[in-house]
Amino acid sequence: MRWDRLFNDLQAQMDADEQRELDLEVSDRTRRERALVGLHERLSAHRGLGVELRLTAGVQVSGTVADAGSDWLLVHDHGERGSLVPFHAIVAINDLGVRAAAGSGVAMARRFGLGYALRGLSRDRSVVSLTDVGGSVTTGTIDAVGADALDLSEHPLDVARRSENIVARRVIPFAAIVVVRHG
Repeated sequence: MRWDRLFNDLQAQMDADEQRELDLEVSDRTRRERALVGLHERLSAHRGLGVELRLTAGVQVSGTVADAGSDWLLVHDHGERGSLVPFHAIVAINDLGVRAAAGSGVAMARRFGLGYALRGLSRDRSVVSLTDVGGSVTTGTIDAVGADALDLSEHPLDVARRSENIVARRVIPFAAIVVVRHG
């Protein structure tokens, strides 16, 4: 009888050691896999779901994740107004779950960057409202988009871009953009 107890105890200790090793391995693999997941992959996996963003300059954006790219996020508020947010302007994201898009995220996320998205707004001659890192809001039409800055003809939101309506012309570096609202 003593032998049975001894062997049962030894087996239980061995089983417990194996379980601890397995738990440590799973935990380590989870941390390594998580380290490979980028923000665009997490945001891509949350298309159609609500988020709250806290941005630089104290700006708040909340709504539904409509799209995501390599360095930008498009959020639609409840009125379908779009807010284009560069990742560098995000200070915190509330209500973003831990799931990520399958694979590398390239299939789910748009592969183009912020400049390309801004060029689309420029091509369409859309009137936008742009908030910068200083908290200033400028309204107007994006005339041109370079590698790291855009040219904006400033005019009121409710008037067309015509030379008589232009108040100023500004060059705004991408690094200074907090949010671009359209619509």
